[in-house]
Amino acid sequence: MKKCGILNAQLAGFIAALGHKDLFMIGDAGMPIPKGIPIVDLALCGGVPTFKQTLDAVIGEAEVEFYSLAEDIKEKNPTLLQHIQQKLQGVEHEFILHEDLKEQSKQVRFAIRTGEFTPYPNIILRAGVAFSA
Repeated sequence: MKKCGILNAQLAGFIAALGHKDLFMIGDAGMPIPKGIPIVDLALCGGVPTFKQTLDAVIGEAEVEFYSLAEDIKEKNPTLLQHIQQKLQGVEHEFILHEDLKEQSKQVRFAIRTGEFTPYPNIILRAGVAFSA
């Protein structure tokens, strides 16, 4: 039995299979996931697990070199934005229109659905490499 890190077998496998520059997404309970994109559905009930808990666990195991957020998070969810920027300090990022984020989600390898019920907690992350060239 695995005793630390991500225990969800499906999610652990998807993270282990990430290659450099692969995209993946973490989002709220209602995020639209394009057809054909594998979903790791962690949502149990409203607020469980939170976006923050999920992001923290994932970035503890996945190397991230870039991320995209909807521009709306700045105004609609500044507390969550602050958490993301603190946890991904030094990682390049962009703010794009929510519609563009949804369009970009068609390119992800997999999507993680949380129980988050706050506005605009959707993020697309790009895998980096865990060594320096």
